[in-house]
Amino acid sequence: MTEDAEELMDNLGTRLKDVRQKAGLTLRELARQADVSPSFVSQIENGKSQPSVATLYTFSRLLGISIDELFDDAPPAEPLVEGWGPDGDKNPTNAWHPSEYANRVSVVHPSHRPHLDMAEGVVWERLAATPEHGVNFMKIVYAPGATSTAGGDLVSHEGYEYGYVLQGVVEVTVGNEVFTLREGESLGFDSTIPHVHKNVGTTTFEGLWFVHSRRH
Repeated sequence: MTEDAEELMDNLGTRLKDVRQKAGLTLRELARQADVSPSFVSQIENGKSQPSVATLYTFSRLLGISIDELFDDAPPAEPLVEGWGPDGDKNPTNAWHPSEYANRVSVVHPSHRPHLDMAEGVVWERLAATPEHGVNFMKIVYAPGATSTAGGDLVSHEGYEYGYVLQGVVEVTVGNEVFTLREGESLGFDSTIPHVHKNVGTTTFEGLWFVHSRRH
């Protein structure tokens, strides 16, 4: 693991530990509920191990947060006036403090993209960030042979996924159906259906992915 990757994983572990403690869960209790070993959770929180995509989703579900909240620890933007909403007569431009403008309009240079390096050679890069939590707009990268779950098991989570292949090939299993997607092809599916992603090619797979949770 490179020095930069170690720093990123350490930051992820620190955020995960902070969220776990705020949720009132001990390390052992989170491990029990996630069906992993306490030592594995400890290694992640200390930046020594990389979680799989499936493990991150499990943690987010158990801790009651969205995946995008693990990219950084900045607090979500809050309405300036209590009770403001689309049905009100207030001007939407006044809904957030001026300092939150960067959250309402998000332009991200490639060198400044928050990203997560996970197990199996999987990398997520967040392409934009807005106050709408439960939404992930990402570039995903899978090394040859990499899968979204350790061992290739199918998992499910809340929401919907939409993907577009930039390069390479990815095999997406959704329930009993298997889809092999190549450059220029796309798909969308209900994420509550057990699924798994795998790079079945010999080169790196890259894709644009949009995940929206129906809980938000």
